[in-house]
Amino acid sequence: MEGTFQADIDAVQRIDSVPKILNVVCRMTGMGFAAVARVTEQRWICCAVRDEIEFGLKPGGELKVETTICHEIRQSQKAVVIDHVAEDAVFRGHHTPAMYGFQSYISVPIILADGTFFGTLCAIDPRPARLNNPETIETFNLFAELIGTHLDVVEQLAESEASLLNERQSSELREQFIAVLGHDLRNPLASIAAGIRLLGNKRDPEAATEIAGLMQASISRMSRLIDNILDFARGRLGGGLSLERTTKEPLQTILEQVIAELHSGNSNRTIEVNFDIRNPVYCDVQRIGQLFSNLLGNAIAHGAPEMPVRVRAATYGSSFELSVANSGEPISPAAMEKLFQPFYRGQVRASLQGLGLGLFIASEIAKAHGGTLEVDSNAEETRFTFQMPTALR
Repeated sequence: MEGTFQADIDAVQRIDSVPKILNVVCRMTGMGFAAVARVTEQRWICCAVRDEIEFGLKPGGELKVETTICHEIRQSQKAVVIDHVAEDAVFRGHHTPAMYGFQSYISVPIILADGTFFGTLCAIDPRPARLNNPETIETFNLFAELIGTHLDVVEQLAESEASLLNERQSSELREQFIAVLGHDLRNPLASIAAGIRLLGNKRDPEAATEIAGLMQASISRMSRLIDNILDFARGRLGGGLSLERTTKEPLQTILEQVIAELHSGNSNRTIEVNFDIRNPVYCDVQRIGQLFSNLLGNAIAHGAPEMPVRVRAATYGSSFELSVANSGEPISPAAMEKLFQPFYRGQVRASLQGLGLGLFIASEIAKAHGGTLEVDSNAEETRFTFQMPTALR
């Protein structure tokens, strides 16, 4: 069952009065089968049914729409009423009564508030019945209108719930953003403030140089945090990350720069590198460098300290592939589900700092380049792999 029709079935099933309406229809007319049907140009779907003649349809059951009279009602949006098929000048030779074996039939359109045709409220029976009178027709029209009104209310309620959920999720995201941002920006600010106080008391040039270097590192960390915040805002609130693609800047150069920068701050770690970039890659090299920096920094932070981080970048035909792998504890299935979500940092050591935006932004950079970023984690290694086409598709 297509998702949209299942939603229609569920919507009708949620209307408490529908079973009562179908019961009244059968009692009032003496007919043995009544249903609410969702009718489109291609489909006739039973949404609710009362079957006392063993016709065999249940909610979700389907008839070929072209074999039904409801198909014609959808086109005309007018009711069809037949007391006795054998005596009806219009329908006694019609294929539908002969196919389904009924003699009496009534069906009225269900129209939603915006004028959209939803389907029909219909009833059939193998025996003739007295249906073509104002009382019966007006009652059916009233019931159809009532069902249509209920469907509108159900849809409005669903939209309100979805809107409320989005507002709640946005509120939670905003609160998390403020809390994490306040914590992570406060740390480097505190380091800078402490450095300024120490500089005021130090007369030793070497000590002053060391303190200034620590302050510069704190400023750089703040700058990276702010860049991540801006990228997050562009990805979520704007039109996505902006790219300046070119083939003129060699990609390997920026990758080597990233390795040098991160290794300088983690000189005790071994980074094994294998580059085989033979073809030009049409990309934003700074963005790819940012993606690589996030992946490599993540591998250094979370990988086993005594084991090397392995980096490979290569072109294969019309594709570019970059992978970063580290040894250590595998990522849990629960963490894997949230790994590329913003502000997710999982169970990290208290000494590890950051907004939890690195992998999210890396995935956004991959998407912006028409590529993919995937992760595979097991007891042997955790490997992030980025792939993209080398040329614009």
